[in-house]
Amino acid sequence: MNDESTSENQVISGKNISKSGNQEEFTAGFEKLWVWQKAHQLMLEIHGICRTLPWEERFKKRDQMERSSSSIPDNIAEGHTSYYFKDKIKGFYVARKEVGETQNHLKALQDKHYITRAKANELIFRYEEVIRGINGYINWVRKKSQSERVKYISKSDYQ
Repeated sequence: MNDESTSENQVISGKNISKSGNQEEFTAGFEKLWVWQKAHQLMLEIHGICRTLPWEERFKKRDQMERSSSSIPDNIAEGHTSYYFKDKIKGFYVARKEVGETQNHLKALQDKHYITRAKANELIFRYEEVIRGINGYINWVRKKSQSERVKYISKSDYQ
């Protein structure tokens, strides 16, 4: 394959690659998940809000919000890349708990008049969508786990 026949975006051995200049950018499997994408976008927005908080909140609400909002896509990614079904689900449970913590921080920012009620409600509502996505992914993993178990039991019955 010569340079003229290669495209800007390729799939090599099942991995997405984007070439920009001399660098190749690989796309991890979890980045394709819409729930991870939404959680990541919300995390970026939360970090933007945190940069506007007063200095005295730097090691209080700001630090807590940045950590909890970052933990959501982190745990979705961790769950997605885990090998065992129980480990996958565990990561999604942690992500779901971090959503609740982040929503609570948003309410606190609203109560302290750092963000408007409308902004807090909008972000909380968008995080509810992330929770629904996480719940759907948990249910999908459970079903997959059960079908794999049935395959294993069925194969062992015939041996």
